[in-house]
Amino acid sequence: MSVDPRMTDPVSTDAPRTPATGRRIGGIPVTIGGVGAVVFSLAALFVVWRFGGGSVRFEIRETRDPSVAFDWGFVWAYTPDFLRALWVLIQATVGGFALAIVIGLVLALLRRAPVKLLSMPTAFFIEFVRSTPLLVQLFFLFFGLPRIGWIPESLRVWSSLATLIIALGFHYGAYCSEAYRAGIDSVPKGQWEAATALNLGTLATWAQVVLPQAIPNVLPALGNFLIASFKDAPLGASINVTCVLFFADTTASRTFASVELYTMLGLGFLAVSLPAAFLLRRLERRIGYERT
Repeated sequence: MSVDPRMTDPVSTDAPRTPATGRRIGGIPVTIGGVGAVVFSLAALFVVWRFGGGSVRFEIRETRDPSVAFDWGFVWAYTPDFLRALWVLIQATVGGFALAIVIGLVLALLRRAPVKLLSMPTAFFIEFVRSTPLLVQLFFLFFGLPRIGWIPESLRVWSSLATLIIALGFHYGAYCSEAYRAGIDSVPKGQWEAATALNLGTLATWAQVVLPQAIPNVLPALGNFLIASFKDAPLGASINVTCVLFFADTTASRTFASVELYTMLGLGFLAVSLPAAFLLRRLERRIGYERT
């Protein structure tokens, strides 16, 4: 007598796949990854708020040796100033991207809203932000927005570092929203139907079925956006954020040591970007993105 395997298999392929968890809040499973993402975002914003500045003094006044092609002594002398500028850049990147991953998810959900009054303006905003350069957005937020008198001052006048973080957050939030949308669309239709058949509510469907399957698929794209935002953050020098590009430009204009300074700039980017890329690959493998 043959037995239908569907009668013995407790998990059907059409059943919603949910992450294993030992704790629920309001019926929604709380996973280690989800808690870690929230903690990371809050901690990143707190660090930038508590220790951020955007205005670093560069006090070293060394000159390069004109008798050598590349003055390593000059490089070592300016390393402390360079590290302070690099720390400002890291603050802006981490704070901006922590904002971007939250804004991106909100935009992705609003774009899928069945109400056109929400979805259409959201789609327009995403396309507008993605179609305009980050530098133009920085100039508008820093120079243009404060001149709009009917907006409360607390919402239109920010420090240089805060302006850079907000610009990075909205700019890369628009890109992250498209990555989230692709991840949500990759969830099989049967998962949605199974959630409906199990009478799961909208919140439970998104929290227990859709997002746990969609977000791991978009981690590689989010990692690329993180590194891209780190490389775009030096544009903050245009609004007087004392990051590495500001340091290199102002120091080069005084010492005429362009080769040494821009070499330091490139090495600094490599020193941060390569370990970040390695850690992102480890994270992808840890959550099981690279399935075999």
